[in-house]
Amino acid sequence: MNLKQKRKIKVKTKKLANSFKYAIQGFIQSFKAERNMKIHVFIMILVIVLGVFLKISKTEWFICIILFGIVIAGELFNTAIETTVNIAMPYKDKRAKKAKDISAGAVLVLAITSAVIGLLIFVPKIILRLQK
Repeated sequence: MNLKQKRKIKVKTKKLANSFKYAIQGFIQSFKAERNMKIHVFIMILVIVLGVFLKISKTEWFICIILFGIVIAGELFNTAIETTVNIAMPYKDKRAKKAKDISAGAVLVLAITSAVIGLLIFVPKIILRLQK
C-alpha cells in the first residue's frame, strides 16, 4: 500500500469518527434542550429496569429495543424539523405551525404505539407477579 492510499484510509477513518462524534453531540443537544427527549429516555430506563426485574424474554427485549430506537429517532427527527422550521420561519406562520404539529404528532403516534406494546408485554407479567 502506498502513501497516498494510506492517507485516503486515514481521512476516511477520521470522517467516520467525526460523523459519530457529531451524531452523539446531536443526541446530547436534543436531550439537554428537549423535555420530551428526557421523558422518552426516562421511560426507556424504567422499561429496562422493569424488564430486568420481570425477566422478559429475548424476543421481548428485541421488541423493546426496537421500540426504544424508533421513539428516540422519531423525537430526534421532530427536533430537527422544528429547528429547521424555526430557522426558515422565525416569525409565526400557519404553515410552519402545521409542519411542527405534524412532526410532533408523528412522535406521539410512535410513543402511544410503543406504550401499548409495552403494556401488552408487561401487564401480564405484573399480574402474574401480583398473584404469587
